[in-house]
Amino acid sequence: MTHPLMPPAAAFVRDRDADAPETIAWPGDFITAKQRGRWEYVGRPRNIRAAAIIAIDEDADGTRHVIFVSQYRVPLSRFCLEIPAGLVGDIAGEEDEGVLAAAARELEEETGYRAGKLEVVGEFYSSPGMISECFTLLRATQLEKISEGGGEGDENILVHRIPADEVADFVAAWREAGHGVDVRVALFLTKDYLGE
Repeated sequence: MTHPLMPPAAAFVRDRDADAPETIAWPGDFITAKQRGRWEYVGRPRNIRAAAIIAIDEDADGTRHVIFVSQYRVPLSRFCLEIPAGLVGDIAGEEDEGVLAAAARELEEETGYRAGKLEVVGEFYSSPGMISECFTLLRATQLEKISEGGGEGDENILVHRIPADEVADFVAAWREAGHGVDVRVALFLTKDYLGE
C-alpha cells in the first residue's frame, strides 16, 4: 500500500550504528539490557512479545464503557492507569502461544471479562528510542463479565469500567490525584480506536 505523503525511499537514512554488533549488558528473566554502538536499550528475551487490549463493554441501551486497569508500578513509584495487557509466550511450555489466545487470557485474568470478539488493530512500539519491544494492539468487544478479575497472585489489579464519554474527565481526575497514566490510555481520547 502506498500513500502520496509517504517519503521516497532515499529519505530513509539508517543510523550510523545500525550494523554495529548487539551486546547484552544484563540478561534478565523478562527484560534484557542491550547495547549497539552508542545506543543502550531494553528488549525481551526468548522472543517474548506483548498484547495490549482496547476493551469496550456495551450496555443493552448502547452506552459504551471502556475497561481500564490500574496497579502499583514500582518503576514509577505510583499507581498507573492502563489498558489490559500482558506478555505472549512467557509461560513455560506455552512459548508458542498465539497473540489472540494470550490477549483473551490476559483480559480475563486482569479484568474478569471474556471477549466475544477479539480483533487485531496492529503492531506498535511504545518507546522506540529505549525499548525494542513491539506490542500487538487488539480490540475486544461483546464482553461478558465472568469474574472479578484482579490478576493472578499478588498483582492487586483494580478494574475500572468508565463510560466512553467520561474518559477524558476520569483521566484528568486520575492525574490530579497524583497517579500515572500509560501512554496507551491516550488512544481513548480519539474516536478512531473505539471503532466509531
